[in-house]
Amino acid sequence: MAVVAAPAPRQLSGIDLYSRFAFAGAVCCSVTHGALTPVDVVKTRIQLDPLKYNKGLIGGFKQVIGQEGFGAVWTGVGPTFAGYFLQGAFKFGGYEFFKAQSINLLGLETASNNRTAVYLASAAAAEFFADIALCPLEATRIRLVSQPTFANGLIGGFGKILKSEGLGGFYAGFGPILFKQVPYTMSKFVVYEKVSEAIYGVVDKSTASGAMNTTINLGSGLIAGFAAAIISQPADTMLSKINKTPGAPGEGTTSRLIKIAKELGLRGSYAGIGARLFMVGTLTAGQFAIYGDIKKALGATGGVEISK
Repeated sequence: MAVVAAPAPRQLSGIDLYSRFAFAGAVCCSVTHGALTPVDVVKTRIQLDPLKYNKGLIGGFKQVIGQEGFGAVWTGVGPTFAGYFLQGAFKFGGYEFFKAQSINLLGLETASNNRTAVYLASAAAAEFFADIALCPLEATRIRLVSQPTFANGLIGGFGKILKSEGLGGFYAGFGPILFKQVPYTMSKFVVYEKVSEAIYGVVDKSTASGAMNTTINLGSGLIAGFAAAIISQPADTMLSKINKTPGAPGEGTTSRLIKIAKELGLRGSYAGIGARLFMVGTLTAGQFAIYGDIKKALGATGGVEISK
């Protein structure tokens, strides 16, 4: 009796592959950022009013809930989920796309030998496009958090900013968001790649169980998140400040940023760093774990790996 071999899994490419990367990225970012909305609310309050919210993360939770009720810590969950769904699709899908284009341009061996530069360039390019999608929703979120009576949720806040300030109101923080997110994403991806590469130098990836791969993604993501949070913290504080209120008539974004930077100083720029380390470390670990599991479930594997 003839033995019929099972057909090899179809190798995905093009839109079939990158749409899966984008979907996995959208889910992992929206779920993690949405779940950590309460931490983000407290972190933003500490950045915007450090004299009032000066008791750390736990103390900040108690202050916000005690003064405004439990629902206050979930302020901005709508724009957070929507914004990071879009951003995650562009960030993770774009990262994989630009990494693959680097391989096509440089060749596999050259790209592998210069993989740190490839990781950094791919992450920066992906994040630029991701921030175009994220910026309006992030501006809406910060306005809702900093001014609890500003509007009732995502639709109301988005519409009010659009009506009163126009499209420019959404992009007042585009410079800070690039200044924050591009170094954040570059460090996030390169540290994740390097840590996971080091671990897989000891653990055989081809024989590692699904649970082991998920654990490695969690650990690598946690370390990457800590690095990314420290690097991007000053810009995150400036982003919160510039989106808190509209600028004065005739005041440009650059002059506002310079003014804010002078007011903050180095110490002020790192207000809320404890809350942000917890938040970014946790969400980055969760993102890479979820991303890896969804990619595997969707069959989106291979084609863009240059680690040794």
